Amino acid sequence: MTDTIVVTNLSKWFGLKVAVSELSIGFRPGVTGLLGPNGAGKTTLLRVMSGLQRPSQGEVKILGVDPRQDTEIYRKISLVPEDESVYDRLTGREFVALAARLAKIDHPLERAETVLDTVGLTDAADRALGGFSKGMRQRAKVAAALVSDPEILLLDEPLNGADPVQRAQLIALFKRLGAEGKTLLVSSHVLAEVERVSDRVVAMVDGRLAAVGDVATIRAAMTDKPRRIYVDTTDPRKLAAALIAGSDVLGVQVDGGTVHVETRDAGDLARRLPAIAIDHSIAISKVEPVDESLESVFRYLVEGR
Repeated sequence: MTDTIVVTNLSKWFGLKVAVSELSIGFRPGVTGLLGPNGAGKTTLLRVMSGLQRPSQGEVKILGVDPRQDTEIYRKISLVPEDESVYDRLTGREFVALAARLAKIDHPLERAETVLDTVGLTDAADRALGGFSKGMRQRAKVAAALVSDPEILLLDEPLNGADPVQRAQLIALFKRLGAEGKTLLVSSHVLAEVERVSDRVVAMVDGRLAAVGDVATIRAAMTDKPRRIYVDTTDPRKLAAALIAGSDVLGVQVDGGTVHVETRDAGDLARRLPAIAIDHSIAISKVEPVDESLESVFRYLVEGR
């Protein structure tokens, strides 16, 4: 697959405040999680990608063109903003149909019905947006973004305010759209959400690119950070004594039938464990890395901010 979005040496500043700094990255079809704390530059990046803001330096190409130079590309891009920019007096159906008319979609009312059903808002479609919960307004904005069947979907904190059922439905929808070949960037500061929805993670800190890849790849690249591993065994004390003799192990702790191991080289530990089990007649039932989550990776990335 080729990159559908290419960002090259991109910087964006507002007066003395630098929101995005010298960012270069490409995005391909599928779902990419754009991760970072509030103020990391995620919203600014999405707004520059969508053509709403001009880069201070560098460039963005969407499907090979600059969105600020070729306005036809807007037919292939949709942005779901984080802010609550909806018309409170319009019903959900009127709001989405208006988006379809603005996008010059044939049969806008029919298209509105289709996307309202896609996001699960059919039953509430005739209620005013002012009476919608935050999660429902988020889904209405997603529906409005989908009316043009965009190839590029930029979503800024789209799961904010959604209840667990709504969140699961939206995550399933985003993953399906990604599997269909669309390019989705889903911005969030909620670690668990990014981990559930994304094929790939792009982490930003202070406007800069901090890491790119899936969680396991990013964690594996952190060679200077000890790894923590749990090992369930029939003889934890014997296993702990054997492990601590290895140069790769920094420390062990026994908790019931589990040995908590801190190691500087998880690969070496994985190679030694079978030999230890055989040599000491120890049965090992489970080996589990406990810091492979996105939370642990992100905690590492933002250390010392």
